[in-house]
Amino acid sequence: MIGKKNRERRILQFFASVYFYVSLFLVSGLLFPVTLLIWISTVLFDRRRYILHQFTCRWSDIILGINPYWKVHVKGREKIDPEQVYVMVSNHQSGLDILVLYKLHRHFKWVAKKGLYLIPFIGWNIAMNGYISIERGRGRSRLQMMDNAAESIRAGNSVIMFPEGTRSHDGHLQIYKTGAFRLALETQSPILPIVIKGTHHAVNKTRWLIKKNDKIQLVILDPIPYKTFGHMNAKELSLLIHEKTMSELNAQV
Repeated sequence: MIGKKNRERRILQFFASVYFYVSLFLVSGLLFPVTLLIWISTVLFDRRRYILHQFTCRWSDIILGINPYWKVHVKGREKIDPEQVYVMVSNHQSGLDILVLYKLHRHFKWVAKKGLYLIPFIGWNIAMNGYISIERGRGRSRLQMMDNAAESIRAGNSVIMFPEGTRSHDGHLQIYKTGAFRLALETQSPILPIVIKGTHHAVNKTRWLIKKNDKIQLVILDPIPYKTFGHMNAKELSLLIHEKTMSELNAQV
């Protein structure tokens, strides 16, 4: 009986996974002409791509909304001042994280791997939004990314970075690297810590099959003004934010 239930669960998981990936590319393909129209209509006057980014947030809402396997709960969105430019830092559990982060419904640029730009519809949207690219494993690309991120902040865009550098294999929080915190110190920008819970259990890094999770959380912690950490170095700052993130991850859902 137990074996039969496990087989039925795996079959259901398989079809749910196929449904998600097919719907992801189908919805993206259907919405891409709208993306292109918005880009053509706004590229000359909306240099920050604010309008296009807001449409991309709704694009993500649709993809998450039509998937009955997942439900995302957002806590603390009111803490974000829409007029303020932040260095946003988030833990990184899954490839689902960026879809969840669009639930912020706030303007930002995020650092995307260069290979993502090649994905039809999705990668083209990333390029037209002017998000910040990085080529993993190339030191020069990392330096260029940091320069582009600083320039983007000075142009009035918040920037989201994953200080872990890559997705967690097991869902546990990895050590935070210092790049995002050097960026905050260099640009004297406030830091907005963000904590994602539950996406590792929805999409595992090592498997393509998705799992049911209706308790995915996006938690926005209190912003940290530059004046409270300007005396710290990047390593000290990374440890501070790591501790705050760990504390929230350990809090009861």
